[in-house]
Amino acid sequence: MARPAPDCSLEPAARTLRLWLWLCAAVVGALAAGATVGLRWLTQVVEWLATGGSGGLVEVARSLAPWHRAMVVAGGGLVAGLLLDAGHAWARRGPGGDRHLDYIDAARQGRVDLNDRTTFTRTASAVVSVGTGASIGREGPMVQMAAWLAARLAQLLPFTPPERSILLICGAAAGIGSTYHAPVAGVVFVLELALGFFARRTVAPVLIAVSTASGLIHWLLDPAPLYVMPVAHLHSASLGVALLAGVFFGLAGWGLLALLKHCRLLFARVPTYALRLGLGGLLVGLLSAAMPEVWGNGYSVVSRVLQEGIAWQTLAMILLLKVLATALSSGSGAVGGAFTPSLFVGAAAGCVLAQLAMLWLPAALVGDPRAMAVIGMAAMLAAMTHAPVMAIVMVLEMTNQFHLAIPVMLASGMAYAVSTGFGAHPLYGNPIEVDESGKT
Repeated sequence: MARPAPDCSLEPAARTLRLWLWLCAAVVGALAAGATVGLRWLTQVVEWLATGGSGGLVEVARSLAPWHRAMVVAGGGLVAGLLLDAGHAWARRGPGGDRHLDYIDAARQGRVDLNDRTTFTRTASAVVSVGTGASIGREGPMVQMAAWLAARLAQLLPFTPPERSILLICGAAAGIGSTYHAPVAGVVFVLELALGFFARRTVAPVLIAVSTASGLIHWLLDPAPLYVMPVAHLHSASLGVALLAGVFFGLAGWGLLALLKHCRLLFARVPTYALRLGLGGLLVGLLSAAMPEVWGNGYSVVSRVLQEGIAWQTLAMILLLKVLATALSSGSGAVGGAFTPSLFVGAAAGCVLAQLAMLWLPAALVGDPRAMAVIGMAAMLAAMTHAPVMAIVMVLEMTNQFHLAIPVMLASGMAYAVSTGFGAHPLYGNPIEVDESGKT
């Protein structure tokens, strides 16, 4: 007896809905690119209003008198804190979503109810902090805004809750891909760090969104990798060097995470955000009076390390003060990312270690210090985020040093193992990790 043919009446409708979702993913990618360009422009406006100059923050800082640098960061911290205080009061008075929900937590929980008022005020506070030299990354607020725009679009369209969640995930991935010029890392970021697994229905929309955002960024801004550098090589003992570097950066990542945590606990004793960020800005400003390189996310210093190198004595001093400045800015509550400061620590420490090793060891054993800087960037990011695959892909994309893939993988894996072995809590939490009972 012949079996009846299956009812395929829903297939065309489902296919149409899937195509519509893919089209919306492309729109989300365009929105993420727009958020990246728009927030870069706003931070440059704030920078010009606060300093009278424009361009790289470190270059602008060098052009100011030491007292002026200190006042700019302190004043920016105070204004950024006032915006956060006002924003929290504003969010409590009105509807508009869960004001405590972060976009990564929303992705993990399948939600899209990001709070409009909290997003606006935190973004405004971040723009002020970044534009006035706080030692934080500007990329975090860009990704947050991209995710929020995607969430708002999802709420306006007749999608199911899982499909709306997919669009928010697309926004976060496209934000990462466009801000760091690393489209593959954007995909891996959400699938490894935000979700903790490779969700089959999410892959195609995420790829479409990230490709759209990255293509627009390449067209609107610059098609080059984020960090342009010559080819850097390790030599005969590359895997041994990478293994030792992984252990070192695993410990360094654990230490930096602990430092950030303790700074947050100390600043939490200060009653208002205005006072916290004002105090943090003043302390960072005083550090910048002695060393202007502590301003900003560290991009310009990393570029110098990767292109031409910096003498280890100078670089070690910059590294020490930059770590303190990042702990103060982040600990005081300044809204911004910690990705790029982590990359700074990895690049600077890797270059310093390589130069010190060359004082006692043959150059053939150590290799190019710039190669160690690349390895340090990936290993430090893996130790800080507990997302080693994302760290590997992101750093290789940003530097275009794919020939270093094997030592970068080894160092990142070892750094991840050491950091997790010491019980460090990662920057964003990691849904892949399990507790001792085996529960996620």
